[in-house]
Amino acid sequence: MPGPMGKNHGAPMQKPKNFKKTTKKLIKNYLSKYKFAIFVVIIFAIGSTIFNIVGPKILGNATTEIFNGLIGKLSGGTGIDFGKVASILFTLLGFYIVSAIFSLIQGFTMTSVAQKLTYKIRNDIAVKLNKLPMKYFDKKTNGEVLSIITNDIDTLSQNLNQSITEIITAVCTIIGIIIMMLSISVTMTIISFVILPISAIIVKIIVGKSQKYFQRQQEYLGHVNGQVEEIYGGHTIVKAFNGEEAAIENFTKANNELYKSGWKSQFLSGLMHPLMNFIGNVGYVAVSVVGGYLAIQGKITVGNIQSFIQYNKRFTQPITQVAQVSGMLQAMVAAAERVFEFLEEDEEVKDPENDIDTSKIKGNVEFKDVEFGYDEDKIIINDFNAKVKEGQKIAIVGPTGAGKTTMVKLLMRFYDVNSGAILVDGHNVKDFKRGDLRKMFGMVLQETWLFGGTVKDNIRYGRPDATDTEVIEAAKAAHVHHFIKTLPNGYNSVLNEESSNVSAGQKQLLTIARVILANPKILILDEATSSIDTRTEIQIQSAMDNLMKGRTSFIIAHRLSTIKNADLILVMDHGDIVEQGTHEELLAKQGFYADLYNSQFDNEEAV
Repeated sequence: MPGPMGKNHGAPMQKPKNFKKTTKKLIKNYLSKYKFAIFVVIIFAIGSTIFNIVGPKILGNATTEIFNGLIGKLSGGTGIDFGKVASILFTLLGFYIVSAIFSLIQGFTMTSVAQKLTYKIRNDIAVKLNKLPMKYFDKKTNGEVLSIITNDIDTLSQNLNQSITEIITAVCTIIGIIIMMLSISVTMTIISFVILPISAIIVKIIVGKSQKYFQRQQEYLGHVNGQVEEIYGGHTIVKAFNGEEAAIENFTKANNELYKSGWKSQFLSGLMHPLMNFIGNVGYVAVSVVGGYLAIQGKITVGNIQSFIQYNKRFTQPITQVAQVSGMLQAMVAAAERVFEFLEEDEEVKDPENDIDTSKIKGNVEFKDVEFGYDEDKIIINDFNAKVKEGQKIAIVGPTGAGKTTMVKLLMRFYDVNSGAILVDGHNVKDFKRGDLRKMFGMVLQETWLFGGTVKDNIRYGRPDATDTEVIEAAKAAHVHHFIKTLPNGYNSVLNEESSNVSAGQKQLLTIARVILANPKILILDEATSSIDTRTEIQIQSAMDNLMKGRTSFIIAHRLSTIKNADLILVMDHGDIVEQGTHEELLAKQGFYADLYNSQFDNEEAV
């Protein structure tokens, strides 16, 4: 958490697992492409710092000239030589102008490097996303992936932009100030250095004390935020069960701990600034006393004393800057480490080089001794065998977790089988290029997906070259044309997260229209009518019947009443086909399917 002056004194910082290895990767894979630009940054940063450091010494010369002029005037001399003073000041102004120009050039160049590097990494990640297997997203949450793409890349870009120039500037400033201080007075320089270990000891003590409170503050901040999110998300339930008092009590406990740890951490970190100021002022007093003594003896000029005090005041700034940059570097490398881990994830098996002519595919599908598990040691599909002829309507039913949706994912090669094979017209699905294979399928899922764009573009997603007339015909076939016409701009209406006037059922109809327009050879309907009311479902069912004519169709359904007219019903349980046949044949067997159907029918009757 921020301490005084916006600095994170003592705040916990995430460190990379392997700083050296990740830094080498960053330099080799990305920064090495900008060697000349970084060289320019280094040269101009050094130049800017040198011209800036010389400033106080030149200003001290002007002060000495004024002082000598005043003393000379008192002794009956000519007084202050304003021409010489003006010459010195104009020289100083010139130095500062050159320093500013150098700083501007190095800042512009470094920003350009950081942004180009960020652009390259974002492109690499975008390409990588489309090459990752589905199993990667099974073990990572959406938030974790988004955090890498947004937060980590931003951290890398911002810290890279600042840290390189600040390190160069800080190191040059420290070396330059030491040289200038020694050139003025070795004695006064030694006195200034005595203050440094005292400052370091105080910083170490305060950071050590405040660190544990910052960690506790961060921990309880997470508790408080979690409770707020949880209670807000379940506000209706809290109200319904009169849980307000318990919620307030739990929140108050966590909030009290957050207050205590926050107060202590902020108070301790707040001591840093006044204590460092006090020590710095003690150092100024010591330097001033010694400087005055040396001036009386004629060993140093008044202007040099002024210059030395300025250098002494500025000496601690780059040291503090280096400490802050160290934290920035740690954060930057930690972010780069997570980005590189993402970029180095195993990719999908490459597509075969041979092309299979998908235009002649008819839609015969065979599952041959298929075994599969999301984890190789946990097989969930066991010896799955089924033959589907072109144009057949195949229903896959079974209880939750039976493996119905998994079979469809295997069919489209979202995952590859552990053993066995899935054949389309005799060709193993692994022999197709993924893009060609998936063009043969049209899929309507239980969860709708519409992107930010017009209604027309959403329907046209699977077939971008479709005409407006074809889009409208597809919408009519999906019984969504009338609804679209009621929207403010019809087919040109823009859909987004705030499209509250579009219900879940209407969104489902739009995705069905999308599949109708794509005109695939094989259909997959995974609970496609689950979000649609009974009246609309009847309309959709008739549209689907027309769509499925002449096409191989796989229908996953929980409501068994919707698949009575399927050509073949595959009944799954624990990854195996336990029964198969038509609706009438399966009911006549009085087996697993009949039990499922009758229990569902009884439940509907009870309702």
